[in-house]
Amino acid sequence: MKFIQSLHHASVLVADLAASRAFYEGVLGLEPSDKRPVLKYDGVWYELGEQQIHLLALPSPEIGLQRPEHGGRDRHTALLVNDFDGLIAHLDKHGVRYTLSHSGRRALFCRDPDGNALELIG
Repeated sequence: MKFIQSLHHASVLVADLAASRAFYEGVLGLEPSDKRPVLKYDGVWYELGEQQIHLLALPSPEIGLQRPEHGGRDRHTALLVNDFDGLIAHLDKHGVRYTLSHSGRRALFCRDPDGNALELIG
């Protein structure tokens, strides 16, 4: 029996909410949602169609963990983009480091200010 119908949200732990917002909003162009309730910790939600990304300003138990250089070999959140070539130019302009997908797909992997991996698929 199938119980799962879709992905609702992915949560990401961040140490510096301002730096993370600068990345997710200023570089990736996401807009904060007004649906986040008042919680005992700071954070921000972003709506991506029917799904969301939640930034949680909480201590990470993974501080100091060695991450692979290529985000495709780490746990990551994958996001579809509507202009892959434009995205690459935009990331280059903002000095965001990334690696291209090893599979040959139109995809790249980058990391947010806390080292969380994102896959951006064109």
